[in-house]
Amino acid sequence: MLGRRVRVLALDSALVRCAAAVVVSGDVAALRQVEARQGHAALLPVMARDVLTEAGTAATSLDLVAVTVGPGSFTGIRAGLALAHGLALAAGVPVVGVTVGETLADSLPHLGERRLWVAIDSRRGRVFLEWDGHFSAELLDALPVPEGKIALAGDAAAPVAARLAARDFDVMLTDARLPMARHIAMVAMRRSAGDLRPLPAQPLYIDPPEAKIPAGGLRPPPGG
Repeated sequence: MLGRRVRVLALDSALVRCAAAVVVSGDVAALRQVEARQGHAALLPVMARDVLTEAGTAATSLDLVAVTVGPGSFTGIRAGLALAHGLALAAGVPVVGVTVGETLADSLPHLGERRLWVAIDSRRGRVFLEWDGHFSAELLDALPVPEGKIALAGDAAAPVAARLAARDFDVMLTDARLPMARHIAMVAMRRSAGDLRPLPAQPLYIDPPEAKIPAGGLRPPPGG
């Protein structure tokens, strides 16, 4: 892809923002985004259609589809990935997954010696933490001990920073809260070029799904 304009459709519905954008060689050509905790599966296809139209980009002229894989909302992640795979299959281009933490890190290039922790709200007094390619689910009142100075990003950054500061750890609260389309595309381009470790374009769930198959198995389908 070097030496020519790279067209990326970036999709995000992992957290409370639903977004679609066409990013051409790092520049946002068209963007739609809305705050939404529900309805991602209905919102995102319309937004993708609109940005492709506004950018004058046919799906078949894309180079790749980039999508956030988590951590985040179970249903939002599934909606984004389903659309990404469908559009990429139709266009004959690859789907490249990126994590929420990778996109926020791309927007914070000047942290010095501070390690970045990305904290995502998982409700019920818990957060998902992402740092240096590691993921965990933690209670807000039982956070792990940081190694050295850290910076906090993500939609749960403020409460995590407050609790760590109260324990006298050296923390800096950044203003990076939600993924931005340009950074989703930039991370995906680097991954596609082999500059980042491979990551399956599949849901990144920190917790197991709450729905479980009954011990006796599923019921057989009704007879025809």
